[in-house]
Amino acid sequence: MRIAVTGSIATDHLMVFPGRFADHLLPDQLAHLSLSFLVDRLEVRRGGVAANIAFGLGGLGLTPLLVGAVGADFAEYEVWLKEHGVDTGGVRVSHERQTARFMCITDEDANQIAAFHTGAMEEAGDIDLRHLVAVDERPGLVLVSPDDPSAMLRHTAACRELDVPFAADPSQQLARLDGGQVRELVTGATWLFTNEYEAALLRERTGWSRDQVLAVVGTWITTLGAGGVRVESAGRAPLTVPAVPVAETADPTGVGDAFRAGFLAAVGHDIDARSAAHLGCALASVVLAAVGSQTYEVDTAELTRIVERAYGHGAVGPLAAVLGGRS
Repeated sequence: MRIAVTGSIATDHLMVFPGRFADHLLPDQLAHLSLSFLVDRLEVRRGGVAANIAFGLGGLGLTPLLVGAVGADFAEYEVWLKEHGVDTGGVRVSHERQTARFMCITDEDANQIAAFHTGAMEEAGDIDLRHLVAVDERPGLVLVSPDDPSAMLRHTAACRELDVPFAADPSQQLARLDGGQVRELVTGATWLFTNEYEAALLRERTGWSRDQVLAVVGTWITTLGAGGVRVESAGRAPLTVPAVPVAETADPTGVGDAFRAGFLAAVGHDIDARSAAHLGCALASVVLAAVGSQTYEVDTAELTRIVERAYGHGAVGPLAAVLGGRS
């Protein structure tokens, strides 16, 4: 299946604080918060939600179409993505702005404080998905991930107009969207992705109950961190897939993106949701042990061993279309 991934493309500035943020937050002074953290390490990495997901899909043998807006500083990054199986034909280059920047500090408990400068992403709303579909191979699925809100709404509307299945992944942008916009983004989605906090925020924004959300989407995928993943569909009992145990966490940045890449790679081969979640969790565990969102290599032999150790030998068979014969 051809998958188009729309959303942010960015450069990540990742810093590590050798302590706990909580130890420096004074409850009676939060209204006047002013803190500076001396960090031990700075890593400048390639990132952005859409680019991270497309990178993972490319590593798993798909050729995803990346759709987003970047600056003129994107040339080296574009070469990298092409070398890793990503079609950048849907990327718009701005002549006025630089590629978006993500700046993040992580403490020893894996808590994060971050800021995101949109840069060229402000122009993502000018991308016409209908034009891309007209000149390129029609995708079997479009993932609408965090982006300029106008772009997210425009891409969702285009999917409905073109009758192309789409997956909704509003995640970080839930804080910027109002209830009507969130309802517009998720209604009719074949897949809805959130983490546990975002799931609660989505219900608050829309005013919908869990059952009302499930009435307008095909399947709701909620990542639960160390608790694994919950898969829900209307009329069915919720399915929880445990996370893959990880001995040491190097950096949580991009872990959710890796899960989505593994999950959607399986979906692209018509694999069931339980097995897709197995692959998503396996790839997420690989990224959790690396620093940066695109510093890992997809080794399908190793992914096969991870799936087998975590979920049993029988869990490998359904994923043969993705993992079989690749190394």
